[in-house]
Amino acid sequence: MRGEMSVIVRTIARITYALILVFGFYVILHGHLTPGGGFQGGAVVASGFALLPVAFGAAAAKRYLNPSLMRHLEEVGSLAFLALGFLGIGISFFYNVLANSGSLFGAAVPFGPNSGILNSAGTLPFMNWAVGLKVMTGLMTIVLVLLIGAGKEGKD
Repeated sequence: MRGEMSVIVRTIARITYALILVFGFYVILHGHLTPGGGFQGGAVVASGFALLPVAFGAAAAKRYLNPSLMRHLEEVGSLAFLALGFLGIGISFFYNVLANSGSLFGAAVPFGPNSGILNSAGTLPFMNWAVGLKVMTGLMTIVLVLLIGAGKEGKD
């Protein structure tokens, strides 16, 4: 029980945890239409995961956050972003091959101000997801390293 907060804090953390994750994924998904994107959304999601050790203690957070999984997901985010950069290499690096193609995220962009069409960004949403995954797992790994260091310091 050492390191846990009160019942009220844990209950509010359970409620806000889901809301923080949903908002973070919303910021990642709508990054090409609104302010935000992969980095900002990944930081929001990571802050939701950082709430776990505060409310439930370091031992509970270590059970749910696996450093090995975080490392692999961070690598997936990096490789996905790099692959998306090379996708249109026949024309140029980071060429948006899906824009105006009619496929997924390839709807034609109308003229004028931002119309809010989610399906019109081409490869940008995929890049936002790759960056979001990289930032989210990177920040969560930092939290885990701090937890592991705090655990070793407490044993001395």
